[in-house]
Amino acid sequence: MEKQMVFAWVMIFCLAIAPVYGQHYSKPIKLGGRVEKKTRLRFFYHDFPGGKNPTTVLLAQANITQDFFSPSPYSSLYAMDDPLTIGPERTSTNIGNAQGLYIALSRDPNKFTAVLYADFAFTTGRFNGSSFSLFSRYPPTDFVPSPDTICEMAIVGGRGAFKMAKGFALLRATSSNAMTGDASLEVNVTLYHY
Repeated sequence: MEKQMVFAWVMIFCLAIAPVYGQHYSKPIKLGGRVEKKTRLRFFYHDFPGGKNPTTVLLAQANITQDFFSPSPYSSLYAMDDPLTIGPERTSTNIGNAQGLYIALSRDPNKFTAVLYADFAFTTGRFNGSSFSLFSRYPPTDFVPSPDTICEMAIVGGRGAFKMAKGFALLRATSSNAMTGDASLEVNVTLYHY
């Protein structure tokens, strides 16, 4: 009985002391000297799931959603390693790549919708070694969108020159092929970072 009483008092003591120590670690720390910067970037992104050298490959697809008439069947998971260039042509100067995953979400075979996670990394120039992360939903668009269609996507992080980045990217198709799924997009990015 005495051992049980000692154990009970030890438990009460531990539970009573925990909030005291917890308060010590909950004090906010003010960071001084950091100035938020704003950076605007413009480049082109090329996604080519077809041909001899695809930049996007199908990783998984549900058996119940096979639709051979759609370039991106519903619930298909893709991995990508797409080039970033200065100009709209795929042969333009390469400045980096976008690597990540996306899952096709549209049940309509004439539309493309996806949730996209990609790390846009720069391999040359002023931002060599830096990247930003995009994690957002690509809204429903036609497989051959008009040049006036602009999609806004969220920037949720970064590294290198883009540490703690937040912001948005505006994507506009410059060319696309509904049969192969190939697309080139103009990307205008506004980043807030430290």
